[in-house]
Order: sequence, then C-alpha cells, then structure tokens
Amino acid sequence: MTDENKTPDDEPRPATPSEDGGTADVVDPDELVDAEAPDVETPIDAEAPAGAKAAADEMADAPQGTETLSADDEAILDAASADLVADMRQDMLRAQAELVNFRRRVERDREANREAVVAEVVRSLLPALDDLARAEQHGDLAEGPMTVIAQKIRGGLDKFGLAQIGAKGDVFDPSKHDALVQLPSADVTVNTVADVIEPGYTIGDRVIRAAKVAVHTPQ
Repeated sequence: MTDENKTPDDEPRPATPSEDGGTADVVDPDELVDAEAPDVETPIDAEAPAGAKAAADEMADAPQGTETLSADDEAILDAASADLVADMRQDMLRAQAELVNFRRRVERDREANREAVVAEVVRSLLPALDDLARAEQHGDLAEGPMTVIAQKIRGGLDKFGLAQIGAKGDVFDPSKHDALVQLPSADVTVNTVADVIEPGYTIGDRVIRAAKVAVHTPQ
C-alpha cells in the first residue's frame, strides 16, 4: 500500500555513480549543518576599518583598574604637596601680620586722635595760663585764693602731660622756638635763646605752642 502523505523529498534518492565507476555515498542535508567550517579569527589590522582599529588601540591603552604610582610620580606629587603647604603657611603668616599691623594702626590713630583733642582743649586754656604766669611775676599770686586756683589749674593741665618749653640758654630749635628778635653776640657759637618772651608748651611729642624768644646769633 502506497503512503499518500509522502513527499518527493522523503523518498530515498538513488545512488549517484562516481567518476571512477563506484557508487557515491548519499549525503544527508542535516549533516551539512554540523559540518560547518571552523571559526577563523580575523586579524583587526587586516580587515577591520580604521575607526575600529583606533578604538581597539584606545581600549588596549586604557588603564585596567587601579595602578600604583611610580617613584617619580610620587616624588612629583610630594613636591607639589610641599609647595602647596608652604604657600598656605605663607598666606597665613601674611594674614596674621596684616592683622597685627591693622591693630597697631588703629591703636596709633586712636592715641593720635586723643592727643589732638587734648591739645585743642589745652591750647584754648593757654591764654589763661599766661595771665597766671604774669600775675605771679608781679607778685599778685603771693597769697590769697588766686594762688590756690592757679595751682589747681596747673595741676589739672599737668595730668594731660602738658610741659613748658623755652628757657634762657637753650640751643635755638626752630621746631620749638619762634625767634622774634635776633641779637649778634661774640659769646655764642650757635644760635642760643637769649630771653623767653612767651613760654611754649608740648604734650608728649606734639608742640602745642612754640616759645617766643630772643636769640643770640654768632658774630
């Protein structure tokens, strides 16, 4: 009985005679799948495009994981770190010095302002002090309540550091003396105060008023 479901492909094929007269073996198509050619690795340099080769070279040159620094790299890193620390230390010292100088300037300016205010107040009282000195020269302050008042005024001004300048025989100093009269003299070799017309005063290094004097000049 003939199987009607068989197809022509399912029927066995007759053997094909070989060239030498023999019968060739029948080859199963399924065996052709297993009989593939072995994989052959194609060199990238030979067949890959230029872009793929460059990418492969870059991947080969890329660091794999964490690498240990060489001795030269560590020396360079240590030197850079030392320079950074030195620069930071210099900046810190410079900032500290600027702060100290700022505080000194503030203190100096504060003291200068205080002396300027005191000097202005004292300068306004000098005419009264001159009147007391003249009254004392004329004997008006020998006794009585004015003597006590004069002492209190002078004592109060002394607390501000007021000092009198200008005395007979002093070497003339243009920063402290105001020469109203010049008298040639053979007795001096330098300009010398011959007489004090009006005393001068200072507070610290500040001249409140220069002394008005007569000066002997060398002949």
